[in-house]
Amino acid sequence: MSRPDDPLAEALAAAGLDTVDGAFAYQGGQELAKPSLRGRRRTRIELTGRSGARHVLYLKRYDPEPLAARLKRWWTYGLGAGPAGVEVDNIRRARQAGLETMEAVAFGQERGPLGPGRGYTIVSAVPGEALERRVASYLASAGPDAGSRLADELASLVRRLHQAGFVHRDLYAGHIFLDDSAGRPRLYLIDLARMFRPRWRVFRWRVKDLAQLKFSMPPQWVHRHWGDLLAAYLTGGGEGELDRYNRSVDRKAAAIARRHARKVARMGMGPRQ
Repeated sequence: MSRPDDPLAEALAAAGLDTVDGAFAYQGGQELAKPSLRGRRRTRIELTGRSGARHVLYLKRYDPEPLAARLKRWWTYGLGAGPAGVEVDNIRRARQAGLETMEAVAFGQERGPLGPGRGYTIVSAVPGEALERRVASYLASAGPDAGSRLADELASLVRRLHQAGFVHRDLYAGHIFLDDSAGRPRLYLIDLARMFRPRWRVFRWRVKDLAQLKFSMPPQWVHRHWGDLLAAYLTGGGEGELDRYNRSVDRKAAAIARRHARKVARMGMGPRQ
């Protein structure tokens, strides 16, 4: 995917990150372990571009999927789709929809007689910090209107995603980055590997995105600002539609909370992981 005139092309090639074999042999960077990755590896790396600037990047490596997972992916994304290619396509589609997100820097996918084999992507970092880590300090330091401004920005992000026909499927606060270095909240959407365009039950999928976001935001902020977020998201919608979304989002958020509580009890995890 990287072109010879890209400022990082030489650095990628020197590190062996311009081929699938090289990406899987790469030993540098910082491994970002997570129990739920299952057959995937994430590595934070830094490379120096042609101009001498340092670039923070994330290398994602995908092992071949089991047959059941492969068939499910083909049903969702089309025959022959592999996880690395899907992620790169999703990043491109999100950017076309006007969403701020990472940039796909490099990509490779092996092909075998039974479909995609190993694959990898390299994506750029985005500014700021994950909303789940940043939101408390932002609300405490950005003035009395900070909660309302954040509600407006979140509503705009989710509305643009959904109006473009897509859902994220993992829209927790950990996958939205907040950068307020310019004096206003600016949001970046990451982890687009599961984003897709639903053909049926669109309302259900949109509700799931909204419920994941509501569940993962601080309860005090939700109490004060969720109604404003939903009203802004449904700009032009009537009171009946607002009530329908409210009821459905609350039911789904409660189900997410119950499932999370069982997971915490089973694994001894901290809250909202």
